[in-house]
Amino acid sequence: MKLKRSRQARRGKIEIIPMIDVMFFLLATFMLASLSMQRLDSMKIELPGGQAQQLNLDTPLTLTVTRTNAIFVNRQPVQLAALAGDLRPLLKPDGNLVVAADDAASHGVVVKAMLEARKAGVQHFLIAVHHE
Repeated sequence: MKLKRSRQARRGKIEIIPMIDVMFFLLATFMLASLSMQRLDSMKIELPGGQAQQLNLDTPLTLTVTRTNAIFVNRQPVQLAALAGDLRPLLKPDGNLVVAADDAASHGVVVKAMLEARKAGVQHFLIAVHHE
């Protein structure tokens, strides 16, 4: 007995749901792999020394924080509370301020001084480092 075969060729089906599952699995795998390839210690900083470009400014406005957390603007002593008021008349149109902080200066004092300078209208901070 001979079975009849249909003369129409069966077309294969592409199931989309398993393909979506595979794509999500590959996406998750590559995301995790890329996270493990990223170097977490990629920012190596040496304060106060480092490699930097020479800055050519004619008499830049300089904010200095000493080892004892004393604050100076262009070598003149200033109190933190009065910093914004003292900086406003000295600020140049470009809004740049060079920040030179001692290695032993408190990070909090430097940040507070920068926030006060921002209130005075400073637009850009340039961090001074010891050129090695």
